[in-house]
Amino acid sequence: MSEHPIAARWRVVHDERRAALIPYLTAGYPTPARAVEAMRMIAAAGADLIEVGVPFSDPLADGVTIQRSTQAALDQGVTAARVLEQIHQAALDIPVVIMTYVNPVLAYGVERFLADAHAAGAAGLLLTDFPAGADAALERRVAESRLAPIRLIAPTTSPERLSRAVQGASGFIYLISRLGVTGARNGVPPDLATHVHRIRAVTRLPVAVGFGIGTAEQARATARLADGVVVGSALVEALGAGGLPEAERLVRALAAAVREERR
Repeated sequence: MSEHPIAARWRVVHDERRAALIPYLTAGYPTPARAVEAMRMIAAAGADLIEVGVPFSDPLADGVTIQRSTQAALDQGVTAARVLEQIHQAALDIPVVIMTYVNPVLAYGVERFLADAHAAGAAGLLLTDFPAGADAALERRVAESRLAPIRLIAPTTSPERLSRAVQGASGFIYLISRLGVTGARNGVPPDLATHVHRIRAVTRLPVAVGFGIGTAEQARATARLADGVVVGSALVEALGAGGLPEAERLVRALAAAVREERR
């Protein structure tokens, strides 16, 4: 069997002795057509993977920026099916991770969603509100699909829980840098290195850090500690305020920053 697209991309990043850049976009924002253009721009500007968020009416883990982008997409009729259409239209040459809450997947139909997402070009799935062990049957169905199950880990996760949480994960581990919802912050948490080390002690999967990273300086500091850097709210805000040109400037600056920290 051929190497999974996400594993293949991490191998490239590792060979280049640097961290990966993983931008996030809300599907359908600011418009469905512009969202497809933004996905292509992000890939061309230096991203290694891209997270595409499925608009959901109750995004509890998201801050105001992504909540607004989600509502704008919903107002334009963006559904889970249309998200998959956008991914297919973008036809990216970097891996796509679908980031969503579990309800849209259940409403779509789990087996159908997994099959259609893979057919559209997605390589991974991150269920934001679905902790490890919540539903063994659903976890098994995702694990048996062609989508890598990406696992979220919080800084407060206990050692016992952490060992269980990484079991069955694939692709990479997404470490939430701090408690709370998504959104840009000032600086990088002082205990970030400790939490990255804790995860590396129980899994060989790459560790990507997100929540609160929005500048090249923050990306550079995070790249010194982790295998990947996730940027969401800052990019969504740039796209909404300045369109594709402003968003592209940010992505290029972030891509340059993570590439500065050679390992």
